[in-house]
Amino acid sequence: MAVADIPVGLRTNRSKVVRRILRNPLAITGLVVLAIAVVLAVFAPWLAPHEPTQTHLDQAFAPPGTVGHLLGTDDLGRDVLSRIMFGLRASLHVGLLAVATSLVIGVPLGLMAGYFRAIDALISRFTDLVLAFPFLILAVGLAAIRGASLGNAAIAIGIAQIPGVIRIVRSETLRLKSLDFVAAAIVEGAGDPWVLGRHILPNAASVIIVQATVAIPAAILGEAVLSFLGLGIQPPAPSLGTMLSDAQQFASRAPWAAVMPGVAIMLLALAFNIVGDSLRDALDPKASRR
Repeated sequence: MAVADIPVGLRTNRSKVVRRILRNPLAITGLVVLAIAVVLAVFAPWLAPHEPTQTHLDQAFAPPGTVGHLLGTDDLGRDVLSRIMFGLRASLHVGLLAVATSLVIGVPLGLMAGYFRAIDALISRFTDLVLAFPFLILAVGLAAIRGASLGNAAIAIGIAQIPGVIRIVRSETLRLKSLDFVAAAIVEGAGDPWVLGRHILPNAASVIIVQATVAIPAAILGEAVLSFLGLGIQPPAPSLGTMLSDAQQFASRAPWAAVMPGVAIMLLALAFNIVGDSLRDALDPKASRR
């Protein structure tokens, strides 16, 4: 085996990573919550007891536990549980699409910034400029420019997350670039595309994966804020953010209509954060021994 082909510490054995995660009760709890959320979201058309937009004015403000409405109804008699299930679909859709957008653009820019010093300053200054704007302010501005829709909200959040991805990938690229196996590959005559694609990107994959798991809950919270402001999915389609927005005007009369989607957002974001932290520790042998 050539020196350049020797893997570094980040290429952790998959079985060890799985064992470390399985030994972490918090990680198991987070994975179970995410699995339940994904099942409810994917199979919502079949699992939901009612159509999410179906109104029953004679059953408006039915409290939780009412026959046929486990989590109660809102001001129009719409089933809260059914709307939460379909709202999870919107949240996960936005979270995955936003993170995919940020990774597709941010990872190549981060690799180039960390590897090519000639363009590092240009990309870094662009990153600093965008980071000068708060994440939610930037996402709200982009969503307002593009128009209110679920897809536009996802793209706006993804664009707002690009600077963070660039900085993390750039930092990891600079670290890997200084290691001996990269220098050995360059000495052996490997070109820049080969070094980036064969040596740096695979070894930075664990950092990128952890960043993705941390960015998804931020995107979910961003979607809730945009929908709350009317810049996300449009009524009557259900969204956890729009449910909160609709429920604020009658929160004192039917608090469950606001509390339930709020709890769903909290649990979903918390589960992703727990899994992301656990995955980071599992992929880092030093962290796993602490």
